[in-house]
Amino acid sequence: MMSMRRLCAAFALSCLGMGAHADTRTITVAGGCFWCVEHDFESVRGVKDAVSGFAGGSTANPTYKQVTKGGTGHYEAVQITYDDAALPLPQLFDMFFRSIDPTDAGGQFCDRGSSYRTAIFVSNAAEQAAAQAAKERAQAELGKLIVTPILRAGPFYAAEAYHQDYARKTDRVLTRFGLISKAKAYKRYREACGRDQRVRQLWGSAAPFAS
Repeated sequence: MMSMRRLCAAFALSCLGMGAHADTRTITVAGGCFWCVEHDFESVRGVKDAVSGFAGGSTANPTYKQVTKGGTGHYEAVQITYDDAALPLPQLFDMFFRSIDPTDAGGQFCDRGSSYRTAIFVSNAAEQAAAQAAKERAQAELGKLIVTPILRAGPFYAAEAYHQDYARKTDRVLTRFGLISKAKAYKRYREACGRDQRVRQLWGSAAPFAS
């Protein structure tokens, strides 16, 4: 019988990391409201995790209040961990572009200001090339100027626990619609903000998440 050590070597796995997948990778994107981007990509086959947070700024460990107030330089962003064997990076970037309005330089949908701008953050030449190719495909398909920048990745800071998986939470918050669950509040916000309507207008049936 093959020893555990030889079995691990045969499958190119570490004996200390049997649960880890050799093709698991991480990218960071900004697409406006991070609740929406997180919720969208958590539903994609091959995505292992999506975390709401902040990227692209100069302030260490910023709070949500600091970022939305302005001055930190951060984008609301989502760090996506995915299985490259199940979800190749070009496909992931194509889905990202078709989930946003990449022609809008001032924010996204009803959310305006620098923290709501779109961006892709890359860590190496392969990611840069894949992001640029996806951007060119998006521009050719829309026939409009794509303003989403491709930026060098820096530190990513996870947002407060309150923001993680907001669209799935059942505890209640007081809104203009009354006391309702965060999941319902998220749904009402998304509808009122016009995200899906605008994405459908731009991308039609190619929009992967606009319901």
